[in-house]
Amino acid sequence: MILQCSHISKAFSTDVVLSDISFHINDHEKAAIVGVNGCGKSTLLKIIMNLVSADEGEVILRKDATVGYLAQNQEYQSGQTIFAEMQDARPEVYALEQQMKELSARMDECTGAELENIIQKYDNVRHRYEQLNGYAYQSELTGVLKGLGFMEEDYSKPVDTLSGGEKTRVALAKMLLQAPDLIILDEPTNHLDMNAIAWLEGYLVNYPGAVLIVAHDRYFLDKIVTKVIELRQTHGRMYQGNYTEYVRKRQEILDAMRKQYQNQQAEIKHQEAVIEKLKSFNREKSIKRAESREKMLDKIERLEKPVEENTQMRLLFTPCIQSGNDVLHVEGLGKSFDGVTLFADINFDLKRGEHVAIIGDNGTGKTTLLKIIHEMLSPDTGTFTLGTNVQIAYYDQEHQVLHPEKTLFEEIQDTYPHMNHTEIRNTLAAFLFTEDDVFKQIKYLSGGERGRVSLAKLMLSDANFLLLDEPTNHLDIDSKEILENAIRQFEGTVLYVSHDRYFINTTATRILNLTRQQLLNYVGNYDYYLEKREDVERAVLQPGVNAGNGVVSGGAVPKSGQIDTEDEKGAVSGGNLVSSVSGQLSWRQQKEEQARRRKIENELKKVESAIEQLESRNAELDATLSDPSNGTDVALLQRCSKEHEENDQRLLELMERWEALSED
Repeated sequence: MILQCSHISKAFSTDVVLSDISFHINDHEKAAIVGVNGCGKSTLLKIIMNLVSADEGEVILRKDATVGYLAQNQEYQSGQTIFAEMQDARPEVYALEQQMKELSARMDECTGAELENIIQKYDNVRHRYEQLNGYAYQSELTGVLKGLGFMEEDYSKPVDTLSGGEKTRVALAKMLLQAPDLIILDEPTNHLDMNAIAWLEGYLVNYPGAVLIVAHDRYFLDKIVTKVIELRQTHGRMYQGNYTEYVRKRQEILDAMRKQYQNQQAEIKHQEAVIEKLKSFNREKSIKRAESREKMLDKIERLEKPVEENTQMRLLFTPCIQSGNDVLHVEGLGKSFDGVTLFADINFDLKRGEHVAIIGDNGTGKTTLLKIIHEMLSPDTGTFTLGTNVQIAYYDQEHQVLHPEKTLFEEIQDTYPHMNHTEIRNTLAAFLFTEDDVFKQIKYLSGGERGRVSLAKLMLSDANFLLLDEPTNHLDIDSKEILENAIRQFEGTVLYVSHDRYFINTTATRILNLTRQQLLNYVGNYDYYLEKREDVERAVLQPGVNAGNGVVSGGAVPKSGQIDTEDEKGAVSGGNLVSSVSGQLSWRQQKEEQARRRKIENELKKVESAIEQLESRNAELDATLSDPSNGTDVALLQRCSKEHEENDQRLLELMERWEALSED
């Protein structure tokens, strides 16, 4: 065990944040702390790092353990370049490297005993350098920088000239290179694009030390962690498994608590009714029996009603009118800034009811594309056309559509003047702004609170075409799930930019990847995109295959300058087919494959259930066999032993079957 938190409590004035929090992190374990905004996650990390003192409890770190900590808002000062800062991550390696260079130079100038002495020193230094993996350090250094999104031309930039997000990435890179025994990360994905997040996932999964993460990125947590510490209503609870398993187990526990409470309430009501009836008989015996029941009822330990926090936004997108089937037609769209082309000759269409995600590296022009469609920017080339009865509402990730000097109440009232006082208050209450909160000025709100105000305005718009730019930024996990449900139920059309892969996976019916100045089209969610990305990019982006730009669908590459979508039979509609991705499944084949996968998944569930039952039965048999009171019952022990043996054999067969199904 590398870290133990025992009975941690913390309050700020009369506001209790943490109550009796206890958990531990084992060596090499990857764990996450989750909870709604304001529940004390960052405070707990600061207590662990001794930056904030706990009111009660203690933090115990393994003796001699090294800890690296990345704060959410990184204040990073350095008088060096990025590369020099990385070299300082392991100063001993850098010092040994300089010593080896100096000794190597002196060898050319010496002879005899002095030369032998220098050679011996050089061998000693080199041996220590090898022990510290010095020869691989340079490649590890550049690998970490590139993985976190830095290009070679960035290495010579002074750290002090970087943006806040870039400084955070430098701090993260340096920490990873220092390789502490325990890495503590507070929202590490906030300043990373999708490629960098995926790289960091792989790095942390294979990291030999322990990792403790606070993050709202559920896809990220699913890939990395094997333990979740939940903070809710000031208390903590520990769950084994990744984020998805935590959600399932938490719901099971909550359902069980509700059922226990309901059963107890039903029993109490039943006993009260019996007592009342006995008393109504007004006989000595019946009154005594009623009194006896009352005493028993008083001794019952009453269960508290499981109550969820009031952190649930109420969000529902309802278009006031239905648009035509053709919602958006984009043709030949191009945009450049300061001589740098973001994209050129972009072509795509949106149909009513589609929920389409635009993804791509930072700086490729995703937000610019949304702003052009919303007529906040003009394209350099090309046109776009909105369909019949299309009404647009726009969600801006920077919340520039909000007015900093206005109060929340004024922001809603001025945008929707037809709403009365009660309607405005009810709307804001649905987004967790109550009482005097509604008179706060926008400029004093947190990022998450501004996000909720923007979502409230979006909901009130009654639009049938939503343009969303990073809608999950600053939202806690509960709020993200509510937004996901609202989008899934929305009958209109959605076009959004996001780097939240979990959000994309649950809401997108199509993905447009903006890369190398063109759009690649994938009809499916994020997992489908990952499955097909390599084939599509190989077919489209390799030199000489495609001279034009636009949208490529399903990995098929039509003629230059004209790239259309693929129909159900796998043919390209419009243009001549130049090349297609090997093994591209037709619509019918995809359905057959989905059916095959469902069949395997169902059998997997049955096998897993059988394994659980046998293991549970074996636990019962173990208890019987180890019970001293059964020591003289030879027949019983023989039966149990034989059954245990048969179960073990069956378990072996089931596990082999499970392994084969998993491979499929």
